[in-house]
Amino acid sequence: MTKLNELAPREGSTKGRMRVGRGPGSGKGKTAGRGVKGQKARSGVAIAGFEGGQMPLHMRMPKRGFNNPFALKFAEVNLWRLEQAIEAGKLDAKAAIDAEVLIAAGVIRRKLDGVKLLGKGELTTKLNLTVYSATATARAAVEKAGGTLTTTKKEAPAAEAEA
Repeated sequence: MTKLNELAPREGSTKGRMRVGRGPGSGKGKTAGRGVKGQKARSGVAIAGFEGGQMPLHMRMPKRGFNNPFALKFAEVNLWRLEQAIEAGKLDAKAAIDAEVLIAAGVIRRKLDGVKLLGKGELTTKLNLTVYSATATARAAVEKAGGTLTTTKKEAPAAEAEA
């Protein structure tokens, strides 16, 4: 049995690091493989994307779109994924299913801003689900299977008709 103090990589599997700037005999002396003079021969160079004074490509390209910083990000779950988890015995169909239960079962990794139920796949098991929101097809499939679906999303108040 190998002792901890005798552990070593296999012969020839590792290479020693290159020691640059250690004389002409090393083959990497003087300029140490950096070429000769100029900005790139010095340390602290940051010229990625610099095009010699010409307008850089990333600045020539037009800007498009908008990233909404307030947009909600959802953990999306399809019906087939729920069915698969139930068949594998990871989800208990008789118990109430919410985000924490889905995380514990390994169906989703994290809750994010809520769980959104999508309608892809078949659902044959009667489930009691609590999610942030669900698509119309997902809602219909859960009710068709005899289950209940509760959404926690706050519905926007309907604009009252002005007289």
